[in-house]
Amino acid sequence: MNINNDLEKLIENLPFFLQEQLNKHNVKDQLIEIVLDLGRRPEARFISGTQYLSQKLISWQDIDYTTKRISKFSNENRAGIERTLHRISCIRNRQFLINGLTCRVGRAVFGIISVIRDLLESEKSILILGKPGVGKTTIIREIARVLADEMQKRVIIIDTSNEIAGDSDISHPGIGRARRMQVAKTEFQHQVMIEAVENHMPQVIIVDEIGTELEVLAARTIAEKGVQLVGTTHGNCLENLIKNPSLVDLIGGIQYVTLSDDEAKRRGTQKSILERKAYPAFEIIIEINDKNSWIIHEDVQKSVDLLLRGNFTTRQIRQFYLTEKIKIKCNQTQNYQNSLITYSNSLNPSFLTTNQNWILRNQLKDRKFLKLQTKKLIIYPYSLSSNLLKEVLLKMGLTFTLTNEIKKASLIIGLKKNLKQNFKLINLAKQKNIPIYGLNQVNLYQITKLFQLINQLNVE
Repeated sequence: MNINNDLEKLIENLPFFLQEQLNKHNVKDQLIEIVLDLGRRPEARFISGTQYLSQKLISWQDIDYTTKRISKFSNENRAGIERTLHRISCIRNRQFLINGLTCRVGRAVFGIISVIRDLLESEKSILILGKPGVGKTTIIREIARVLADEMQKRVIIIDTSNEIAGDSDISHPGIGRARRMQVAKTEFQHQVMIEAVENHMPQVIIVDEIGTELEVLAARTIAEKGVQLVGTTHGNCLENLIKNPSLVDLIGGIQYVTLSDDEAKRRGTQKSILERKAYPAFEIIIEINDKNSWIIHEDVQKSVDLLLRGNFTTRQIRQFYLTEKIKIKCNQTQNYQNSLITYSNSLNPSFLTTNQNWILRNQLKDRKFLKLQTKKLIIYPYSLSSNLLKEVLLKMGLTFTLTNEIKKASLIIGLKKNLKQNFKLINLAKQKNIPIYGLNQVNLYQITKLFQLINQLNVE
């Protein structure tokens, strides 16, 4: 992984006393941003934390010295340095005079997206989620270079704030052969997105910080034209996107649907439920909350549907470090508010929980689980219809025996509210180390889901 930050070009535009401090700093390569506020000591923010650079307070002259050496500030109060990726943002007083500067270090990091190379080759649209400052822009800059140079795609970058390709009419080499369309004002971003498709025949469109309903509509229009999209937006996870009314259309939108009595009973849900309205504009979502560990949703359509139903959704965790190989893990998470199944590993009623991460951790750690297709299940049904249970198990092609002796059972299945009240059953199961599964409601749908879950959690 190679890093090009042109840090010297940023430092040379600062007041002399700050240049001296930064040039001799032993970890300046970890610098994130420099903060200059009138009447305060200058701060340098590193990966490890914040440090003061001097005892001297920032004066009007210090701020004026820096602003005269950089480009003009846009309507969004952002400026840059010619042929670099650095961004300088200003704070103004009531008279519109600049009394504060935030100088963010821009870096072109080559090789950072090796962990998702296979996703780029799939030619599916990718949305990157993350908090401000987590590195989303750095990632899509490298994605643009890889797609244009290594995969020979026609790539166009919609560069609204000049953060992706630098503050100059000549694009920064960090984007490779990708072309860049600058946006005069933020409110015109959606128009430039459509213009790029209509005028320049791109195979891939790169957009940073999708944030308005018009930009979301433009993204959907581009996706429907068959152009691959790579974009970013603010948010911690997929659930945040579902709850954001301005952005939810990126993943298909949601609507209330009223089910018939029979359908609601079959699903085991209320009559009024939330469902996805349309196909997602982005087929893959990457959640970045840690620079070395990314969460991947490879099938956004399926993940959204499962989240809305309160079921389990599968996601990947891809980890990478400079000194180690890439690791890909797969786990399951569950919507806490509308879970179907509960399980107690400790067999204590107070631990009957819907926390699926806790379930996975304890099951995989403490016991080798049943492999349903190859092993015979001996089931003790508690407060369940034996005929209903048989119907589900036969349809799933499982080998099983129903027993009325707990000591012979390999697992216990019952209604959650009844299981909680039977302390004698729980204590006996604990002594025999027999797992207990609880259902919130008893119907074909939920019993089927229960055995599908057990099958998914199997460990050889």
